[in-house]
Amino acid sequence: MRAVVVENPFEMHIADVNLSDVKDDEVLIKVITGGICGSDIGIYNGTNSLATYPRLIGHEFGGKIVKKGKDVATIKLNDVVSVDPVRSCGHCYACRIGRHNVCANLEVMGVHRDGGFAEYVATPAKFVYPLDIAKIDSRFACLVEPYSIGVQVNHRGNVSKGDKMLVMGSGPIGICIMQVAKSRGASVMITDIFDERLARAEDMGADFTVNVKKVKLLDSVMDWTNKEGAMVIADTVCSPESFTETLLLACPAGRIVTLGLIDKPSKIAQVIITKKELDIRGSRLSNYRFPEVIEGFESGELTPQKLCSHVIPFTDVEKAFKLIKEHPEQVCKIVMEF
Repeated sequence: MRAVVVENPFEMHIADVNLSDVKDDEVLIKVITGGICGSDIGIYNGTNSLATYPRLIGHEFGGKIVKKGKDVATIKLNDVVSVDPVRSCGHCYACRIGRHNVCANLEVMGVHRDGGFAEYVATPAKFVYPLDIAKIDSRFACLVEPYSIGVQVNHRGNVSKGDKMLVMGSGPIGICIMQVAKSRGASVMITDIFDERLARAEDMGADFTVNVKKVKLLDSVMDWTNKEGAMVIADTVCSPESFTETLLLACPAGRIVTLGLIDKPSKIAQVIITKKELDIRGSRLSNYRFPEVIEGFESGELTPQKLCSHVIPFTDVEKAFKLIKEHPEQVCKIVMEF
């Protein structure tokens, strides 16, 4: 079968790879689509410190069940499913307290082990989630995963009705976070440096948009919050400077959720955290959030069709990566068809 493989940084090609045998507790999925994520770009660029090479990439994918092991009872042949790529050990402290997404021995498909950008993928049945294709276009099965990140961020930030939430960055994850927050009854301001991205965010439900190249963000937040500051902030920009800025933008007793994986330090004055008694929380991957996302897709509260800006054949993956690099303002989420 054919798959997208990154041999080394800046060396990517469509390769012929062997199809794995289906174990008793596994299903074989004929992949329909895969979504390109920033972490895939990082593996290609050599900036994803968690990845090993060579790597069959892709952790956002979905498809149709074409074979199943003898112990699989709950999943049916021809079901269209989305796949949770998180794999955990089940016995470390994080796993024991129900937070397997930060397992001490965590592995993620497409990063630590081979992923889903292939014509067929075998995976344990417990990690697949059927979708009602009468309500959800099967092409968007791959977008359950990025929306699950949005649900996890909202969970970590305890976002609820009446909150005023600032989302820094209106890339795909920022927009997912925003839509989930809106579904919970929050009011959301979202930022970016491209008007095209902000227009998409507004179309998908953002209450306020701010181009931080044109307007001072602190002034906008203070005007919006009657000079209190944002109750919840999700930082998807993930730079040392953006994290430092969140401390100034948050209100007293506010919650800050960070997604960054960079290893460069930020300049932080502890007095701000102490004086405001801020909650600063990391958010990584998702912790069994797929059912909530699928419910949102089926109800129409979450709109993956609007998140998708391009649909291309997977054989054009290199063209897709080039488009993301050279014209980020034109791209939200690229979905590849297999």
